[in-house]
Parts: sequence; C-alpha cells; structure tokens
Amino acid sequence: MNELQRTLIANGVGAPPAHVLEAVDGHLAHRRIPGAPHSIYEEVWHLAFWMELSLDWIAGKPTPYPEHASEGFPASTTPASTSEEWPRLKNRFLRGLQTAAAIAGSPEQLAQPVQCLSQGTEVSRVMPVRDQIEGIAAHNAYHLGRIILLQQLIGVWPPPSGGDTW
Repeated sequence: MNELQRTLIANGVGAPPAHVLEAVDGHLAHRRIPGAPHSIYEEVWHLAFWMELSLDWIAGKPTPYPEHASEGFPASTTPASTSEEWPRLKNRFLRGLQTAAAIAGSPEQLAQPVQCLSQGTEVSRVMPVRDQIEGIAAHNAYHLGRIILLQQLIGVWPPPSGGDTW
C-alpha cells in the first residue's frame, strides 16, 4: 500500500475512515449539534457526492459541475424518512474510497489525463488523475476531521477500533 492509498483508506493522516464512521448509527448521523452547520450524515453525503464526481471524471463520464454550492450537500436535512438511509450512504462512501485507493495503486492510471468539467462558462481543466485522487484525499481529510470534532462534542470519540484522541 502506498502513502496515497494509506491516506485514502487507512491511517495515513488520522484514523481510517471506516473507523471514524464505525460507531455512527442512523440516529447519531442525523443528530444536530448547536453551532455546527452540518450533521455527520450531511458531511458524509457531501464527501460521497464530490468523490463520485471526481471518480466519474476519471472514468470518462462527463458529469456536470454543480451550479451552486448547495448542490454539494443533501437537499433535505430531515432524517431518514426523506433521505438515503445511513447504512447505505456510509457503504457508498466507503466503496468510493476503495475505488479511489485502487486507482491510487496504479502508477499508469495516476499518470493518465482527466478532463474536469468546470462551473458555468469556465473552461474545463485537464490534469493527471493523480491530482484528482490527491484532491479526494485532502477533501476527505478535512471533512473527516469535522466529523471527528462532531463526535468529540457528542462524546462518542474515539471509536471502538481506536483513533487519535488529541
């Protein structure tokens, strides 16, 4: 496993994402914390959304860039009755990480160019796949840190499999 793969799915920059989410049930995922703009559910939905967008581009699917930032979070903040079920969302996110990690393990694929659609009339960007995978890793690290902070505020950190407590 190389360092980029470790950052995506293991302990490259903190607790593995699967550990971060392992003890989060549907109730906890939807719990609102005073002063926090998003629930754990919304943070994971956001991560899955943007990762899938990048993975679509890498796969050659011309998925449009969202017109508004609000499209990168779930439309409804109401719990499970109107949104994707938490276990399904969590699994979708973790499967996407496995896909990204598999790509990160292929030097040939990392070197391939990928067209990334831009917002509105901006010109699409072309970059190596590595740049998109590194972007996924950085974005995930940021939002997983937010998720850990929410868990700390609720009093459910560290998870059963362990995680840094500092």
